[in-house]
Amino acid sequence: MNPSALSLADRIRGCLWGQFVGDAMCLGSHWIYNLGEMEQKFPGGPKGFEAPAEGHYHYPKEPGDLTHYGEGALVMLESIASQGHLDLADYWLRFFENFGSPEYVGYLDKATRGTLENFAQFEEQDPNATYHFQGGADDDQMCTVSRFAPVVVAHREDPALLDVIASCTRVCQNNPRAIIYAQVCALILKDLLDGADFNAAIHHAREVAPSLDPIIGGEVRRKIDAAISATLDETTLAIQKFGQACPLPQSFPSAAICVLKHGHSFSKALQANLRAGGDNAGRGALIGAWLGAAHGYVAIPSEWPMRLRAAPRIEALVERIIANATR
Repeated sequence: MNPSALSLADRIRGCLWGQFVGDAMCLGSHWIYNLGEMEQKFPGGPKGFEAPAEGHYHYPKEPGDLTHYGEGALVMLESIASQGHLDLADYWLRFFENFGSPEYVGYLDKATRGTLENFAQFEEQDPNATYHFQGGADDDQMCTVSRFAPVVVAHREDPALLDVIASCTRVCQNNPRAIIYAQVCALILKDLLDGADFNAAIHHAREVAPSLDPIIGGEVRRKIDAAISATLDETTLAIQKFGQACPLPQSFPSAAICVLKHGHSFSKALQANLRAGGDNAGRGALIGAWLGAAHGYVAIPSEWPMRLRAAPRIEALVERIIANATR
């Protein structure tokens, strides 16, 4: 489909589904950094939606399940669908009931563990105090940018969008670097939802970043410049140079290079990200949201969304958000 012919509903549907697909397809290969090991486990390279092997971080999940990133994104999707906007109290309650439950058996990343520990300390110090929902961990990884697509959709016309993203980030990541990177990633997503192509969106973010914070924003600008300069490199080699790991100074340019090189094709960009290993699930969620917004739901291979075990639940929530956003 011609991108200029896409409706807002097409872009939102692609953005939200793309976030989940980009995460779930990496379940079995997530956090494998050694590409020799990757080849041994998946001869010819992973194709997507593999089962995690015994001993893997996500074992015993099954193909089509979400990683912990996707589970966090589903919590956010439910909150935005329910409230129509970012309601910190509602989001926090859903987050705590999911990840703070003794029945939860998935992986708890640094941001989630630290956030739950900070909340427990807050309650211990003053059990009668009202929680402020801004007690996230000191973490600069992929937590917020892997789940914030529904927030950007709901607040895309809000002049305070970047302030909303900052508040959203501090729920689980009270870290200046995480906030600035999340704001930049959200600004790119907002421009894509508004119909810009990725090159225009990332160059706009490059110009805005230093105004958000001279030091961290300057770092983001350098990361964007590095990604643009690396477009002649093979994708896996570029990601190895930037870093395969979770911290945003590595994962942001590694996600950006996949879109800069393969942004014409949702599937090629996600497959290039998959094969590069490391934190491919976190990067995949961000890439999927970006390219889903850029090219619409029609760009996602038709069988991929239906491979998600949570597909019926996601579909109902996505359509509710679209109805709210396009009234």
